Amino acid sequence: MSSFFRKSVAFVAVCAVMLTGCGCGQEAQLITTQTTIDISPVDEVDTSELSAVASDLDETAESSDENEESEGQSVLVSFIGDLTLTQDVNANSTLSFDSVVGDDMDYCFQNCKDIFLSDDMTLANLENAVTTLEEHAEKEFVFAMKPENLEMLTRAGIDAVNLANNHTRDYLQEGLEETRANLESYGIVWSDQYFTATYEVDGVVIGMLGLSNTGLVDEACTLVDELKAEGADIIIASCHWGNEATYEPTNDQVYCGHALIDYGVDIVVGTHPHRLQPIEKYNGHYIIYSLSNFCFGGNTTLSDPDSAIIQCEFVMDKSGSYCVDYRLTVLPYSQTSTRPGNDYCPVAYDWGSSDYYRCLRRLEWSSEDE
Repeated sequence: MSSFFRKSVAFVAVCAVMLTGCGCGQEAQLITTQTTIDISPVDEVDTSELSAVASDLDETAESSDENEESEGQSVLVSFIGDLTLTQDVNANSTLSFDSVVGDDMDYCFQNCKDIFLSDDMTLANLENAVTTLEEHAEKEFVFAMKPENLEMLTRAGIDAVNLANNHTRDYLQEGLEETRANLESYGIVWSDQYFTATYEVDGVVIGMLGLSNTGLVDEACTLVDELKAEGADIIIASCHWGNEATYEPTNDQVYCGHALIDYGVDIVVGTHPHRLQPIEKYNGHYIIYSLSNFCFGGNTTLSDPDSAIIQCEFVMDKSGSYCVDYRLTVLPYSQTSTRPGNDYCPVAYDWGSSDYYRCLRRLEWSSEDE
């Protein structure tokens, strides 16, 4: 068990009590306690029980074989973190995103598009408006990419995006509506904290919803109900949450992640902290607390370039109506191919390098987990 989750055992137990009977509840005050686990030593082994144990193992093996036989097709989904394919509206530098990338639609994802084009779906968090409007919110950073630059996503095989984040309203409500319309015109599926989306792969319906830092778990659960009613076979929750520049999830992240899984979400994928945070396996499902940025035009330099592509193989039952297993693969990446600086061109870390293993440590993941 990871260091973070050892510290959170008591907190999780409290959350479980809070969720019993209601699936998802109102936001509540979180209480932590300490728990002591007493493991008594075994002095002797009763050899008369060995045959019974062996029999149980045989039954377990048979059960495993039956589970394998019940497996049907698999659906492979790739997850990446924040995409900001532009610079701040006030940026004026020869090192800015537009100056470096220009109109090269293949530049940013040249080192990973083969992965995205060979999976069944790729999902990202799009953290900028897509609009030609000029009126914008008064805030520290304001991002709007050119609508024609959405071709960067389509050419790279990025099929769907989450819009539940703190920059999609940078150009106010009209800018958000234009963003949605522009995505649809390029055939890119979007979802947020108000609207769900579905994407079909060989008859398997993938449902998506978003949750932002300002959203409530109850609202997300309403979206889960909508997806179930629409016949979604897989449900993915994209959560833009937590605190920036932190490597561990907050209590609220853990509470929300567990609540969503308990309510029927298959996998929870987080962004916003701009850092990698641990992967937790909870009740047989994965919660990726933060994927960090993937291609981030908001800064010309990066204080932490670590990122990852995480792929989940959703193993369906023979009818294709629900998942019977989830198999995760982690691919450590850098957000830039040159360091220091930021060239807006993510590249895989070399297997076995110190960078590679640093990413795995931050995700609290190892190759043995795959």
